[in-house]
Amino acid sequence: MSVALFSASAAVALLIASAAAPAAEPAGNAYPNHPIRLIVPAAPGGGTDNVARTYAPTLSRILGQQIVVDNRAGAGGSIGASIGAHAPADGYTLVATFASHATNSAVIKDTGYDLVRDFAPVSLTVLLPNMLVTNPAFPARDVKTLLAMARAQPGKIQFASGSFGASSHLSMELLLGMTHTQMQNVPYKGVGPALIAVVTGEVQLMIGSLLSALPHVHSGKLVALGVTSSKRVSAAPDVPTIAEAGVPGYQADNWSGVLAPAGTPRPIVMKLHAAISEALQDPFVKKRFLDEGGEAAPSRTPEEFGGMIRNELQKWSRVVKDAGIQAQ
Repeated sequence: MSVALFSASAAVALLIASAAAPAAEPAGNAYPNHPIRLIVPAAPGGGTDNVARTYAPTLSRILGQQIVVDNRAGAGGSIGASIGAHAPADGYTLVATFASHATNSAVIKDTGYDLVRDFAPVSLTVLLPNMLVTNPAFPARDVKTLLAMARAQPGKIQFASGSFGASSHLSMELLLGMTHTQMQNVPYKGVGPALIAVVTGEVQLMIGSLLSALPHVHSGKLVALGVTSSKRVSAAPDVPTIAEAGVPGYQADNWSGVLAPAGTPRPIVMKLHAAISEALQDPFVKKRFLDEGGEAAPSRTPEEFGGMIRNELQKWSRVVKDAGIQAQ
């Protein structure tokens, strides 16, 4: 057999083998085939943890794999986010991001992650107002009285926060800046411990997640002075917004979402986005969030969520600059 004939025969055989072999399966089709870790950068019992545990079982059912909630609290969410930022970009490690990740970037020199560079946005999950609450022994029963007390004794009233630079911290700094008042921040390791500090009277007040604060309000252990959203919430219709309670224009929404490590294949991101959107439309999940003052709010696209994150970073950077807060 001539070399030319052999080469031609080999080429034909190769073409036949290629035609017979199955095409490579797209990443999104094969995914997922084992459990997915959802890092929650907050302590159990806090708002971010409650949000994740509300939709995780439904998301697990939709994807056909277990969603393993992994609490990694500390540094206002930076510890968990940093772990997620350096995880393999294969869709099997996700991060339950929240508003504090945007505020932290404005006040912490080295968070261990870059919210834009190190992550692929997947979807917003929930919009959830914060709530301004006080210990029952504290005499203020409305926002105007609180602000009058703060002006009468600048820097003497203490407020708790989930950590330095967290949403609970900068939401209060926004209020203080808009009203030209001063209070002292007392940071804790998470919203849960901060709320307990207010319940026990260790600190007088705080702005914290409505999801975490409302049970204490209902039990009488905390007093609600206002919510940070632009409108009242159905779970606490008698509690005014801070804007209508005396600070026009005030708004500081809390939010949660899902991120994947940067470089996660687009088909996997889109499959996760679709599954999260479906989970958040589940009647049980929607009602659970509504009952607790939140709103299931999946992004229309991952890019929409990414744009929201960039806007949040800009907003809180301005608040930090105006307040004269030095990065730590």
